Amino acid sequence: MPSLLMSAVTAQTALPAGPTRLDPIELFLDADIVVQAVIVGLVLASIWTWMIIVSFSLRSDMLNSKSRAYEADFWDTNDREAALSKRQRAEVPSARVAGAGLDEWRRSTKSGTVDRDAARQRISAAMEGQVAHEADELAGRLNFLATTGSVAPFVGLFGTVWGIMNSFFQIGAQQSASLAVVAPGIAEALFATGIGLFAAIPAVIAYNRFSNTVNHYEAQLQRFADKVHAGLSRELDKA
Repeated sequence: MPSLLMSAVTAQTALPAGPTRLDPIELFLDADIVVQAVIVGLVLASIWTWMIIVSFSLRSDMLNSKSRAYEADFWDTNDREAALSKRQRAEVPSARVAGAGLDEWRRSTKSGTVDRDAARQRISAAMEGQVAHEADELAGRLNFLATTGSVAPFVGLFGTVWGIMNSFFQIGAQQSASLAVVAPGIAEALFATGIGLFAAIPAVIAYNRFSNTVNHYEAQLQRFADKVHAGLSRELDKA
């Protein structure tokens, strides 16, 4: 009897221990090729999303800082032309907005006769168009965040559905519905949904946050354009 008890204990001890924690790499390696393709695509989308988040944050902070510094210098000098160097036009959004207005002002006043109302409209249109262009340039990559935020969960769900279907085929092939048969496939399938959410959640949060940043940036440029337009309108009155 003691020998039988010892044999039972030894056999139970020799049983392989089940996994005690989630292993994403193991789940990926054991997954079906379609689920693996879905996971790889979602991981690449997540990496690109974070690259956009970091680059947009750095670029928006830099442009806001340069624009505020330029605007302060622009109002401190009496020579508006001197405040519009080629380098500033290339680097500073506010300089390009002011340059669009001044270029139109020069074209409108180079002839002897000046139509003040028409000139004001053209100057305003030129600067508003430049403001819109600057906002579009800053927001250029945000469409990818919106697409990732809306599509990634469904792509992950596709991988989940495929993995669960594969688990059902395994049930039919092995003629067993035990957890040992279906659990690995279901875990791999649900992992695809988790990766989809991992890619989508930061993208949605970043898109909402950055959209507000772009709106604020555009409003800041528009206020500067309005002030420049008012100053050029006073110059037109003297012409």
